[in-house]
Amino acid sequence: MPVYLDHNATTQVRPEVAALIAEIMTEVGNPSSVHSHGQAMRKRVETARRQIGKALSARAEDVIFTGGGTEALNLALNSVIAAGGAKRLLVSAVEHEAIAVTAEASDLPVETVPVSDDGVVDLTWLANRLDRWNAADDGVPVLALMLANNEIGTIQPVAEAAGLVKAQGGLLIVDAVQSAGKIPVDFAGLGADYMAIASHKFGGPQGVGALIAACDAPIARHNHGGGQEKGRRSGTLNVAGISGMGLALEQAVASLADFAALGALRDKAIDAIRSAHSGVVVLGENAPRLPNTIGLAVPGWRGETQVLAMDLAGVSISAGAACSSGKAKASKIGTALRLDETLSEGVIRISLGWPTTEDDIDAAISAWTGAWARIQPKIKETA
Repeated sequence: MPVYLDHNATTQVRPEVAALIAEIMTEVGNPSSVHSHGQAMRKRVETARRQIGKALSARAEDVIFTGGGTEALNLALNSVIAAGGAKRLLVSAVEHEAIAVTAEASDLPVETVPVSDDGVVDLTWLANRLDRWNAADDGVPVLALMLANNEIGTIQPVAEAAGLVKAQGGLLIVDAVQSAGKIPVDFAGLGADYMAIASHKFGGPQGVGALIAACDAPIARHNHGGGQEKGRRSGTLNVAGISGMGLALEQAVASLADFAALGALRDKAIDAIRSAHSGVVVLGENAPRLPNTIGLAVPGWRGETQVLAMDLAGVSISAGAACSSGKAKASKIGTALRLDETLSEGVIRISLGWPTTEDDIDAAISAWTGAWARIQPKIKETA
């Protein structure tokens, strides 16, 4: 049976969530309508809003529903640019493209906040930069910092970074797409002004997400229309998807201890792969990280080749290197961590999820070590 270990890309919809979505899909009513059918749908939306607020220690009224994590992050960043007084952006070196590309497209100066060799943001660099911040020229300080990295799982010191930014009257955008439902997430406690989540990362359906925006955080209208979500994001709401997301996050948070236990399976896989290849580098190993995420750099063995070998063996993982127009590009995380080219080209990600079993890990170990044994004679192993 094929084994799926790419849960950071998307994870399986939880059975109870699928059942709820199927139930709602047989119902009718626009949640913006005032009649009974519409208000029944509105009730479902508000139930999900409360579930999400409670799960993330946020006010329900601060939850804005979107079409996914990318839209949520775009809404946050575009808001600070259009309505928040930003003239310059601080973006960590490990941010997802939803932030990094949007920032580059903004025409504002973008400064990259460096990270350590384990992918942890450099708070000393940040503090020194903020000490030199000139509000007249630079505007309101805005920092984009993800809570946990999607490629290697490194958990960032967001609360500490927030303290530095807030001391200068700044704003903080937190990408919690890979964190919600996997580790405890406290919107208020972290000091975030904006926080984005995506349903399909914790067992909900694809194509739905949310932005949590503090009550005093500036919001620019993302699109114009019927004025849904208090005018902050117009468009008919995806009731089935929103309801599924609310239930999925509620269930994920209730089972955080089970998710934490995946750390043992993660470590089992790492130990077995290292035993087979002493040159493998575990990315982010010395930093706090998600219990489900394995980021590896394998010298001399390209990431996309490893993915294909694993796929032929019936195991789905992902590569840290991406292909565009037939040309391999260095892994973004490899560049941020200052890996040499040989290592950067050999980055892969193995990510576990709530359905992952020990049998799945055993299959992955067998597939990777078997593929390595076959290709090893063709590769000069480097330490």
